[in-house]
Amino acid sequence: MARLRTAANAMTLAQHLAEARRRFLWCCAAIGAMGTVAFFFYPQILHFLQQPYCNASPGKCAFLVTNPLDGLTLRFKISLFGGFLLAFPVVLWHIWRYVTPGLKANERRYAWPFVLSSVLFFAGGVGVAYFTFNHAIAWLQSIGGTQLISEYNPNQYLMLFLLMMLIFGLTFEFPVVLVAVQLARLVSPRRLLAQWRYAIIGITIFSAAVTPSSDPFSMLALAIPLTVFYFLAIAFGKICRR
Repeated sequence: MARLRTAANAMTLAQHLAEARRRFLWCCAAIGAMGTVAFFFYPQILHFLQQPYCNASPGKCAFLVTNPLDGLTLRFKISLFGGFLLAFPVVLWHIWRYVTPGLKANERRYAWPFVLSSVLFFAGGVGVAYFTFNHAIAWLQSIGGTQLISEYNPNQYLMLFLLMMLIFGLTFEFPVVLVAVQLARLVSPRRLLAQWRYAIIGITIFSAAVTPSSDPFSMLALAIPLTVFYFLAIAFGKICRR
């Protein structure tokens, strides 16, 4: 009976593709809806994103626009990023719903914690990037010398800032992935712990390579949490495998 039930519930390749397409369209609709909300709250979002620049250059944080289309381009970029950020929980939910039917009963109980922890860690990474970006701006200004007058193009500033937040957010998913591979028994906690020296070296090199601003403060702000997450993920994986 169990085999018959499994066969009856099995999906064909066409059904899998149709389900993936449906989930993808729902994700796009969520991003579009949240992007529309972000479009109307553009002034508040721009002020929020400009704040690290103003903290680094008090009283001298105006943006320089040289192209009539820059304002429109900036608004659409902020709307798109805001839509993705606000719809991120919905995207994860649909990924979870797509993957869940293929999981065993004992694997499904971890699905909710993984979705929730993914959202929290992504938000944590974005938050760390936001609160360290003013130090990155200050360092970049100081390295150029006092002879330079800083008036940034908003699109270039925004792309650097959003790229930094996106990289930090995705990189902070590292402990979630590490726990997942331990639960899948692809690697053991003991082996990960034995390789901790190489892991720290790899994390440091990775942080230096992916930090968009290339400043040492942002690199450390990424490397230190990832190192802590490495050991916490090992401990959590060991507990869950008991």
